[in-house]
Amino acid sequence: MAATISNPPIARRAWVALAVVCLGQFMVVLDSTIVNVALPDIQASLHFSQADLTWVVNAYLVTFGSFMLVAGRFGDLVGRRRVFLWGVALFTLASMACGLSDSQGLLIAARFVQGIGGAIAFSVTIALIVSEFPGQIARAKAMSVYMFVAVGGGSVGLLLGGLMTQSLDWHWIFFINAPIGAATLLLGRAYIDENEALGLSDGVDVAGAVLVTVALMLGVFAIIGSADHGWTSAHTLGWGGAAVALLVAFVVLEARIANPILPLGILRVPGLAGATVVRGLVMAGMYSVFFFGALYMENVRGLGPLTTGVAFLPMTLTVAAMAMGIVARLIGRFGPRTVLLGGMPALIAGLAAFAVLQAHTSYAAVFAALVLMGLGAGSSFVPLLTIAMAKVPPRDAGIASGILNVAMQVAAAFGLAILGALTAHRTATQVADGRSHAAAELSGYHLAFTLGAATVAVGLLVTLLMLRTPAPHEELAAQAEPQPA
Repeated sequence: MAATISNPPIARRAWVALAVVCLGQFMVVLDSTIVNVALPDIQASLHFSQADLTWVVNAYLVTFGSFMLVAGRFGDLVGRRRVFLWGVALFTLASMACGLSDSQGLLIAARFVQGIGGAIAFSVTIALIVSEFPGQIARAKAMSVYMFVAVGGGSVGLLLGGLMTQSLDWHWIFFINAPIGAATLLLGRAYIDENEALGLSDGVDVAGAVLVTVALMLGVFAIIGSADHGWTSAHTLGWGGAAVALLVAFVVLEARIANPILPLGILRVPGLAGATVVRGLVMAGMYSVFFFGALYMENVRGLGPLTTGVAFLPMTLTVAAMAMGIVARLIGRFGPRTVLLGGMPALIAGLAAFAVLQAHTSYAAVFAALVLMGLGAGSSFVPLLTIAMAKVPPRDAGIASGILNVAMQVAAAFGLAILGALTAHRTATQVADGRSHAAAELSGYHLAFTLGAATVAVGLLVTLLMLRTPAPHEELAAQAEPQPA
């Protein structure tokens, strides 16, 4: 049952449940950046070629982006707590297999499985929060904490990855998931309440589940391979075309059967489709800082992995400050759309500031850009989630959560692939024109940040044209009570 403000024990249990969900979320997000720092050591240890090394990352991305939609719906059918714990268990076991890997094949296979576990756990996190926090202000507080973990986990991953790789070895970046996963499983069984599942009495749309999973897998595979093969190559067009064909077949199937894995009516829920589009655009733009910002710190400013992680802390700490109740109070007073329209310009300004950084620019300018990014992220993602989930029926919260997460992952992968290709082309062109490699590389990063700012600006335009503030579920005054410690 969802927590209510008038019942302190239940409210306290809901906040503990949120902490458990965020612990699992932290483990998944941590893994996405901690591995990147250790790639050179993994390559030297297992003798990967440069081409094969990319599969240490890509194997995870392919399955992670492909299973979330189906896993989200299964949360509605069999219980979200059950699906979340299944995902955490699989992710933890696969992490141990990654840490014990002594060959290329074993590590890549374990990364495939790890991506499946991460997708299953990640797919229902938003639905679990929505179920526990039905009121707008309480939900905004919970979403703020969730977004802090999502953003902060990436920075912590850079720190821990650098620290463990330098002081221990790369195996420990996977072993660290074992205690986190075990704690999440134990606390999750004790404190997360199960939703009233729809059940499997009407059968399961197996054909639809297979179609959409394979379609997403092929789509993500085509996107991440475009950096090596090119957007107009037979590889990209072939796999991408197959993905589109399967998605069309999936939509046709879902419109004709009685128990679809994706009820198409969910896409007509006010706010869900628009917020999903905007969230994808914002994430695609922000990813330029996570990826190219780290490259700028290391390749242009000459920082090490650990120092780079520390350099990104201003953004993490700003998001943390916003998560301490500021965003929730702003949403309660002005509504999520108004807060969103205030946050996205800050995000654009932060990206634009990165686009003019030079090799010897004072760190004060980097600090200011990161603070703007933190203000923008903290003021954008929570309102977007609030708008997206406000009108979703409780029975469909899992599939709505899956839609939001799939869109975010695909947008991030698509955006990074495009920005990576354009950045590489800019760098190569300028080197051919006689500029130094360092200057050409910096110019490529500037292009990535500029395009990232433009992508978020498109999201701002969509917000102005498409998104409207939903009516609150309950009277705001009845919910505006202090958050339990």
